[in-house]
Amino acid sequence: MVTAYIGIGSNLGNRQENIDKAVSYLEASKDIELIRKSSMYETEPEGAPLGQGKYLNGVIEIKTGFIPLDLLRLLNEIEAKLGRKRLIKNGPRTIDLDILLYGDLKIEEKDLIIPHPRMHRRDFVLRPLREIAPDRL
Repeated sequence: MVTAYIGIGSNLGNRQENIDKAVSYLEASKDIELIRKSSMYETEPEGAPLGQGKYLNGVIEIKTGFIPLDLLRLLNEIEAKLGRKRLIKNGPRTIDLDILLYGDLKIEEKDLIIPHPRMHRRDFVLRPLREIAPDRL
């Protein structure tokens, strides 16, 4: 099992409910154990088209038996179950799930970069990550 950190956010519909459902779907997997969950922080959308609502953002720490690409597939499946549509770049979303860190692994592939390439520039990631894993920054 590997320790991984997942960024989680929502700015459409009932944001807290969307986040809670996503976490429940993750916990339902036999290859994922939820270790910690940060507080949720309300933030303005960054780099997004105007007119979007505020986000609720947080980070969860998990232990997983999934390899990174399989974990990414699971996150994408959960996003789809919760109605995420990728119509507009940086557009509003019911749920957003990103692999921030996966053990000490570094990956640079077309569909997956770990550590997340922009996490160190995003307070909405750093703040909750600092809360639950200050040693990982």
